[in-house]
Amino acid sequence: MAIYKHIMYSDASEECYLDLRIPEGKDEFYCFVYFHGGGMVAGGSWEPFHDKLMEMGFAVASTQYRMYPDAKFPDFVVDSANAVAWTMKNIGNYGKCKGVFVGGSSAGGYLSMMLCFDTHFLRDAGVDPMDVAGYLHDAGQPTTHFNILEKERGINRNRVIIDEAAPLYHIGVEKEYPRMMFIVSDNDMENRLEQTNLVISTLRHFRYDMSKVDMRIMHGNHCAYVKELYEDGSSPMANIIAEFILRDTKTRH
Repeated sequence: MAIYKHIMYSDASEECYLDLRIPEGKDEFYCFVYFHGGGMVAGGSWEPFHDKLMEMGFAVASTQYRMYPDAKFPDFVVDSANAVAWTMKNIGNYGKCKGVFVGGSSAGGYLSMMLCFDTHFLRDAGVDPMDVAGYLHDAGQPTTHFNILEKERGINRNRVIIDEAAPLYHIGVEKEYPRMMFIVSDNDMENRLEQTNLVISTLRHFRYDMSKVDMRIMHGNHCAYVKELYEDGSSPMANIIAEFILRDTKTRH
């Protein structure tokens, strides 16, 4: 395996870098671009499942982005789009990539949903949104993120607001989206499961092709499975991502 650390994908900040993990012995591979959680205030780009995915033959671009207090909306979304753009432009230098998938956990799930549903961020970065092979939205907030409410607007973080900073606000604008999976826990952050169900219901309301939409409900607390390893050393998160990337797009769930 080969790991290329601290690759700058933008000159907007020294925080705009990614670590690229490339599997060895693979003539072709899929690449997964990952945005970490932490409320846009904390968090690192590496998670245990990244190495597991690489062992399974996938490339992983684990991404760092600008965060509070040095950033504000939409800086972190712009950074995420630029990270995807860099990966799509440059991943071919490391091997034959069969497709780039995008995802994130918690705050990273919010970012992946913003890129998926508010497509102008990717377009501004020079990416055709439908060139993304698929999205994995893990426990992201589909309404306006609580730290945008609290830190930027000075209002109660528990308010449910749907405006331009909310992924939900943008559903229905595009004629189609790449296929996607939503992950959420049965004991997730308060209101996260219900809001995730609302996203899926909204996609159905606009008559999107629901064969391209999947949902996985995990047992336990918010994103606990991201860092979890089974007794045999395997990763539930890596297994879910691999299954999503490789599954037949015509299979209904």
